[in-house]
Amino acid sequence: MARRGLIFGHRDFRRLWIGETVSQFGSQVSMLAMPLIAALTLRASTFQVGVLSAVGYAPFLVFGLLAGAWVDRARRRPVLIASNLLRAAVLVVVPVAAALRVLSLAQLYVVEFALGLGTLFFDVAYQSYLPALIGREHLVEGNGRLEASRSTAYALGPGAAGSLVQALTAPVAVLVDAASFVWSAAWICAIRGREPAVPPPERPRALLGEVGEGLRLVAGHRALRALALYNASAVLFLSAEQALEVVFLVRTVRLSAAGVGLLFSVASVGAVLGAFAAGPLGRHFGEVRTIVGAALLGHAFMLLVPLTVPGPRLALFGVGTGVCSFGVVVFNIVSVAFRQRLCPDRLLGRMNATMRFLSWGMAPVGALLGGVAGAAIGTRATLWCSGAGGLLPVLWLLRSSPSWASGPVGSDGSTVSADGAGAGDRPEAASGAPGAGKTAGHE
Repeated sequence: MARRGLIFGHRDFRRLWIGETVSQFGSQVSMLAMPLIAALTLRASTFQVGVLSAVGYAPFLVFGLLAGAWVDRARRRPVLIASNLLRAAVLVVVPVAAALRVLSLAQLYVVEFALGLGTLFFDVAYQSYLPALIGREHLVEGNGRLEASRSTAYALGPGAAGSLVQALTAPVAVLVDAASFVWSAAWICAIRGREPAVPPPERPRALLGEVGEGLRLVAGHRALRALALYNASAVLFLSAEQALEVVFLVRTVRLSAAGVGLLFSVASVGAVLGAFAAGPLGRHFGEVRTIVGAALLGHAFMLLVPLTVPGPRLALFGVGTGVCSFGVVVFNIVSVAFRQRLCPDRLLGRMNATMRFLSWGMAPVGALLGGVAGAAIGTRATLWCSGAGGLLPVLWLLRSSPSWASGPVGSDGSTVSADGAGAGDRPEAASGAPGAGKTAGHE
C-alpha cells in the first residue's frame, strides 16, 4: 500500500485516526485543567498537586498486568469503545460538582483514577488492535500517523486549552474532553472490519498464569527486557518533573493559565517534528542507534528547564521540553513498532501491558517523589534533580543495546533465532518501531 494510501485509502484506519485525533486534542484540556483546578480553585499544595498526578497513573501500577491478560481474552474494539465512554462519563462529574459548589480535592482524585483506568485499558487494547487492523507491514506508518496526530495535539492543544480554561473556567472546560471521548467512541463503532474471534485456549488458564506468561516473555527477551528497564527508570524521572511543571510555571515563573498553555504549545512543536522524523531517522541510522540517540537527546535538553525565569529565558522551557518531546516521540515510534512486530498476536496484550506496567507504573512513584521533593527543597531544585537523574537510564541503553540480537518471539512465547542480525540491521529481527510524546512519557 502506498504511503498516502494507509490513511486516505484504508477506511477503518481512517475512522480510528479521525476519532483519536479529536480525542487527543480534547485531552489537552483536561491535562491542563485538572492541575489548575487543584492549584488555583481548590488551593492545593505542591504536594497535593503531585498526588493528583500520581493518582492518574496509579491504575497502571495496580491493574496494569491484569489488564493485558484480560485484553488478550477479548476482542479489542469493544474495549476501546467502553474505555472512551468511561472517561467521558467521569469527566462530567467535575463541572457538575463545581456548579453545585461541592467540588473537592478528593473528587478530583477519584476522577483522575477513573481516567487513568480508562486510559490503561484503551492503550493496551489499542496497541494490540492495530496490527490486526492494518497489518504488521504497515505498523511504523500507522503508528507514525497516529503519533503525528497526538503530537500535533500536544503542540496546538495546550494553547487552545489555556484559552478555554481562561474563558470558561477549568471545571467547565473539561466538558470539551468528555465530548471528544464520545466522538472517538462513535468513530470506533463505525469501523466495519470484523475483528477475528479470540481462539479459545487449549486448556483452561488462570488469569494470574497468563500474567506470568507476559512477565516471562519480557524478562526472557534481551531487547524487550532492556527497553522495559529503561522505560521504567526514565518515566520515574520524567513524571517527577511533569508533576511540577504547571506549579513551577504558575507559582515560580508567575505565568497565567493562558501563558502556561501557550508555552506548552510552543514546547510541543518538537513532538510534531519527532512524529514525522522518526521513520526517516530509523531507516537512515538504524533502529538501535535511533532509539539510543533519541533517548540521550531528550534527557540532556531537560536540563534547560530549571534555568527558566521570567523574560527572554522563558524560551529555555520551550527549547528544553520541545527537544525532549522530539526525542521521546522518536524513541517511542521506533520502539513500539519494534515490540509489535516481535510479538505474536495472542501475546500482544500481555506484552504491551507488561511494558506499560513496568514503565507507567513508575509514574505515580515519580509524581509522588516530585511532589515531596518540591515541597521540601522547592520546585526549581527538584527540576534540577529530575533532569540530571533522567540521564542515568540512558547509560543502561548504551551498555545493553549492542546485544539486541534476539529474534522475534514465537507463538509459544519462545525467542526465534535472528541468525545473529542486530536490531538495527534487520527489520524482521530485533529491528524497529512506534510510540508517544514527552508529555505522555515512554511507552
